[in-house]
Amino acid sequence: MRFVQIVVLAGGTGGARFLRGVRAAAPEAEITAVVNTGDDVTMHGLRICPDLDTVMYTLGGGIDEERGWGRAGESWTVKEELAAYDADPTWFGLGDRDIATHLVRTRMLDAGYPLSSVTAALCTRWEPGVTVLPMSDQRVETHVVVPDAETGRPRAIHFQEWWVRHRAELEPSAFVQVGVDAARPAPGVVEAFAAADAILLAPSNPVVSIGTILGVPGLREGLLASRARIAGVSPIVGGAVVRGMADRCLPAMGIEVSAEGVGRHYGARSDGGLLDAWLVAEDDAADVPGVDVRPRPLLMSSPEATEALARAALDACAR
Repeated sequence: MRFVQIVVLAGGTGGARFLRGVRAAAPEAEITAVVNTGDDVTMHGLRICPDLDTVMYTLGGGIDEERGWGRAGESWTVKEELAAYDADPTWFGLGDRDIATHLVRTRMLDAGYPLSSVTAALCTRWEPGVTVLPMSDQRVETHVVVPDAETGRPRAIHFQEWWVRHRAELEPSAFVQVGVDAARPAPGVVEAFAAADAILLAPSNPVVSIGTILGVPGLREGLLASRARIAGVSPIVGGAVVRGMADRCLPAMGIEVSAEGVGRHYGARSDGGLLDAWLVAEDDAADVPGVDVRPRPLLMSSPEATEALARAALDACAR
């Protein structure tokens, strides 16, 4: 089946690489990426959108391929100077090339432009080959509820502090998307769902990436109203995450760290959930009632393997 309009819900590194595969698998299609903004944060007066930037850099050829985030050929002079001033936060580093993106974004946001317009303007440089949309123009930030080191009482810290500063070592009891209740889908998101003939859930974190996107009021409803089939790709292979910290997030939500656990969390579309089809690793058994479960190679170990994965996901959307 030839697809004309494809929508992908995506988080950071895994979502960005999957999008690269979708672009290769369907070069003539119009592809829209709806990207998580719950990881966004303000540091040193700059507005930072890690997932949007990772998608933009990856598809635009500017990503550091080894790290999977940030700019290739990066230098760290400003970071070193901030450290010399002991300027908080010292645990979050910004590369010199990356800072330019944050400066432009912050300047445009301060001038009153919405995040969707700012993202479109930044993408004119990178030419990602897909339409990159933030999930919402309203500010949404994920916070993690963890025990206080001194009192043991629950306290909330920004997701970036939990992940970068504490390396996800603090035991999470909940993930809270601050501001999500007042958010709305960014312009073009619901319209993209309505026009789509394939919708894909990238192998991104089900809690803090895909889950945060779906938490925006009206977005899930727009997704489920689409005539397109919805296929998801498991981020769990052999009971473990390939990249990231989903295994630290899922238990806090009562979700088993397995392809079956995540598939059941998303649920069958025929039963009020999301999925028509669910791609799992070839050695993973997954019983997800009401969902077309398809074992396929999931590791994005090369451009060819990533394209094949994207093609398999699109095949699962064919009627």
